[in-house]
Amino acid sequence: MRHLLVEMKTAVEQARQQNRSDLDAATLGRLQARYDQLVRRALRRNPRAAAKPPQRGRPRASPARNLAERLRDHKESVLRFVRDWRVPFDNNLAERDLRMMKVKLKVAGCFRSLAGAQMFACIRGYLSIARKQGFRALDALRAILVGQPIALQFA
Repeated sequence: MRHLLVEMKTAVEQARQQNRSDLDAATLGRLQARYDQLVRRALRRNPRAAAKPPQRGRPRASPARNLAERLRDHKESVLRFVRDWRVPFDNNLAERDLRMMKVKLKVAGCFRSLAGAQMFACIRGYLSIARKQGFRALDALRAILVGQPIALQFA
């Protein structure tokens, strides 16, 4: 599955380089068929455990089974980057945006007030958007401190 997802990412990048707006139907169909085949194989190789007599309810599934079921149930979301090229292949930027908040909470333990937390989030958001639009963080901070914030584009 990992190799297939990287192959899908490469196909999207190559189509972008050729100034195309989407993958051709044959390529998309072939990639999705392989995805479905891999998910079915994972479900077959990782069957749900049978319930033991005194046990009530559904038995716990293995992590591999849970992953295969999620890949099956959330196929549209997992493969969204193939059809909608505005969606990134990974979520590294989102994870980086949240990381500083978690570091702050680990070091300080908490925010002392709601207002302080809101100010911290506002500043982090401003810097994150500025960086994503090609501005250096120090330049963005300097601009806001002199009263001339950078005009950022918000979606």
